[in-house]
Amino acid sequence: MGNSIIKIRDLRHSYAEGDGVKEVLHGINLDFEAGEIVIIMGPSGSGKSTLLKLIGAQLTLQHGDIIINGQSLSGASPSKLRDIRRKMGFIFQSHHLINSIRVVQNVQLPLAFDEEATAESSKAVALDVLRTVGIEDQSRKYPAHLSGGQRQRVAIARALIRKPHIVLADEPTASLDEKSGREIVEIIKKMACDLGVTVVLVTHDNRILDIADRIIKLSDGRIIS
Repeated sequence: MGNSIIKIRDLRHSYAEGDGVKEVLHGINLDFEAGEIVIIMGPSGSGKSTLLKLIGAQLTLQHGDIIINGQSLSGASPSKLRDIRRKMGFIFQSHHLINSIRVVQNVQLPLAFDEEATAESSKAVALDVLRTVGIEDQSRKYPAHLSGGQRQRVAIARALIRKPHIVLADEPTASLDEKSGREIVEIIKKMACDLGVTVVLVTHDNRILDIADRIIKLSDGRIIS
């Protein structure tokens, strides 16, 4: 396991519940290799989304460590965590597009914080990424004029615009019909193969398991396979 891009060591996480505390992850140890697609499955409340948010530096580590590209999240400063987050792509169940701006502008948004990017250069990159996900011809439209599958393609393009090494996807096909869901996972698979991106994908969708290099099953905050 010499090429691990993500290493998780003895990860535990708890939430306050009523007067007590509920531990939702119990000593998770995992490695993710560069360029692999890993699907995390498990019933509702098994800790899947919590695990994904911890990997994405969106929740504070309480116990254990996560090492991303050699950088430890444990004790990292807010600015360091922000830098680590910016090097990842995120795809959610809901595409989170802004309806008042065009598709190409939605995809450009993550580059707004990039000091070296100009409006012109970021637009060129956005169009290139839209081409990668097969939707460049919709770049001038507003999100409301797209189908659900097309909007999710735009969300994938936005996740890719910073050329991340890691993409975290939380139920990316949950709101799509079977045909659109299949198209989306084929794009995700192509992205992993062509761009060498590591994909960690949380899903309940049994129809898409064939794209995974590995399937990890969680139950009550523990890995069961």
